[in-house]
Amino acid sequence: MAKLRALVQRRKAVRNIRKITRTMELIATARFKKALDRATAAEAYTHKIAEIAADLTKNASDVSHPLLVVRPVKKSLLLILCSNRGLCGGYNGSIIREAVIRTRQMKSENTPYDMELSGKRAIAFFRYQGIKGTHSFTQFDDKPSFAEVEQIADRYIKMYTSGQIDRVEVAYMRFINASKQEAVVETLLPLSGVAEDISRHKAAATGSNDPYEFLPNASEILEEIVPAAFKARLFKCFLDAAVSEQIARRISMKAATENAADLIRALSQQYNRARQANITKEISELIAGSEALK
Repeated sequence: MAKLRALVQRRKAVRNIRKITRTMELIATARFKKALDRATAAEAYTHKIAEIAADLTKNASDVSHPLLVVRPVKKSLLLILCSNRGLCGGYNGSIIREAVIRTRQMKSENTPYDMELSGKRAIAFFRYQGIKGTHSFTQFDDKPSFAEVEQIADRYIKMYTSGQIDRVEVAYMRFINASKQEAVVETLLPLSGVAEDISRHKAAATGSNDPYEFLPNASEILEEIVPAAFKARLFKCFLDAAVSEQIARRISMKAATENAADLIRALSQQYNRARQANITKEISELIAGSEALK
């Protein structure tokens, strides 16, 4: 009876866990759809403003912007975007792995760097490694706001234009589609490399670049467009991270729910076999007792 009671209690506990993981799967699915809508809506704007900035930069060859200037890297800044919560499979591990590889590369190049951490998982990991980020953020979850990201972007712009840093990189999970996400370390500043890539891709697709006339002048227009392009790209990184996190959590919770169902079936079989064995044993004892009385 003790074994049967233990099997019943364990099966009940696994059923409760299955209810929790199933609920978390449904919540992650709902959050994923909302985050995907935001990321999709921002994708067109981010791409178009980057394309405009690239075209303006190419046409206004006699005018430049500080965010487009490439200079020797004396100090770099690495922003790592992870989640505040776990239970999302290898999401955080993949991002941290890429970030650690990048930090090792910078150390081998003798490049000083500052590290900024977003998400409690990244903060906890690097604290365990004895590394403290210069800035930490925990307010970003599945709904990052542009106003909050803009404050970070403005600080990066100020640091870059003043010469405090010469490169800004972001380690995050890039959202490609619902079935594919990729942990990457992407360079956001300087913007010149991105501008060249976009101009090259557009020229290859259309065969030419559209001419521009600047009113009032190219310098004032670039002063508005280039920072806006950088802010949009940084915000898109946060949106991609939010979408990818919910996808990872949904997949993880779905697998946990399926594993719990398999375990419940296995425990039910063990219970039935143990119960049948007890019944058979009791019948045998009754028969033996009856024969002894004859």
